[in-house]
Amino acid sequence: MSRYLLPALIVAFALGGCGEPSDPNDNLPDTEIAKSDKQRITSPAVSPEDLAQLTRDNAAFAVELFQKLRAKGGNVFYSPHSISTALAMTYGGARTTTEAAMAKVLHYALGQGALHPAFNALDLELASRGQGAAGKDGGKFRLNIANALWGQRDYSFLPSFLDLLALNYGAGMHLMNFKDQPEPSRLTINDWVAQKTEDRIKDLIPQGEIDSETKLVLTNAVYFNAAWMHAFEKSATERGEFTRLDGSKLTAELMNKTGRYGYASAGGWEAVELPYDGGELSMVVMLPAAGLEQAEAALTPESLQKLIGAIDTEEVALTLPKFKVESTFKLKEALAQLGMGEAFSGAADFSGIDGRKYLVIGQVMHKAFIAIDEAGTEAAAATAVIMPPGAMPDPPRVVRVDRPFLFVIRDIATGAILFVGRVVEPKLS
Repeated sequence: MSRYLLPALIVAFALGGCGEPSDPNDNLPDTEIAKSDKQRITSPAVSPEDLAQLTRDNAAFAVELFQKLRAKGGNVFYSPHSISTALAMTYGGARTTTEAAMAKVLHYALGQGALHPAFNALDLELASRGQGAAGKDGGKFRLNIANALWGQRDYSFLPSFLDLLALNYGAGMHLMNFKDQPEPSRLTINDWVAQKTEDRIKDLIPQGEIDSETKLVLTNAVYFNAAWMHAFEKSATERGEFTRLDGSKLTAELMNKTGRYGYASAGGWEAVELPYDGGELSMVVMLPAAGLEQAEAALTPESLQKLIGAIDTEEVALTLPKFKVESTFKLKEALAQLGMGEAFSGAADFSGIDGRKYLVIGQVMHKAFIAIDEAGTEAAAATAVIMPPGAMPDPPRVVRVDRPFLFVIRDIATGAILFVGRVVEPKLS
């Protein structure tokens, strides 16, 4: 039973408070949780302008990070939303030049006072999606986002930091014994991630990344499972050629459907938008007019927004390969290259977490999975278009995705980009 997307991210800090019983929703009976006594704000006072600013800024970071990640070659898949959220929690404790550098790289234009409520508002918006919609596995639509922190039990954390996390991210801090039991602690965190992603992301933190000096780990997990609004018929899928970057061919499973889809052509790209059941999220498939690498190099946050903004409904004859992508990244180098190097160095200032300049970021791990096929909720519709004699329909726009392409999965109302992908070989395993 294949499922949709599930990325998860951890920020492994080199990071107590009093303990209380474990949160039963986490199913981790052996952990205590240190957290603020404040409840999450469920109706944050965030203006539409601030929410729009956050989604634009997160999209800008998504594109800039993509330019670093694509350098590894091959298929790429990641969740900029997961990464931005986990690092926003970390940013809550950043101060002085470390805070400024993180804000610049992550495009946190709102500043500490407005940023965290905006993330809270966005998270609550996303949590409301998919009411009554279906998942691709025949179950319900799922877009689940979870945050958690894991701190050394005898280390002191500022109450203001715990308040920030409780109010805006609904996150408490699991008290761990990294000092004496680093390996069992790693396994506990990985188990939480697997639980939150329906077992699609396993072993997020590899052996050796957590040691006896670790003080804090911050985690964010995202799981998404949705049916297409307009399912592809399995009988229309055919084996056909897909052209790799080097011009060689491979045989792929190509899905085919003609219907009313969002379509745009701008900036050297063609885009087709495929809505998910419920009509609140969509996948935008981006096919370059020429070579993928040349088009990627010219991709900017502005050109991406222009392309998506130009989407309009047309009759489209779409060919799209079935594929699965799994990606694992250590993001320290990419984030340092973007300008966040101080956060990983001895000059880091995360005194907003513990009241002193002691903590640094050791590594940022990210792992993601996606699979697409024909599956979707069975749906029916009838439409009558009455036309006068002599009127002929325009031929459908033919979009044949049989060469390398990009895609994003986005929330339509807010414009939030949840996932970004690059497919150069549509593998199914």
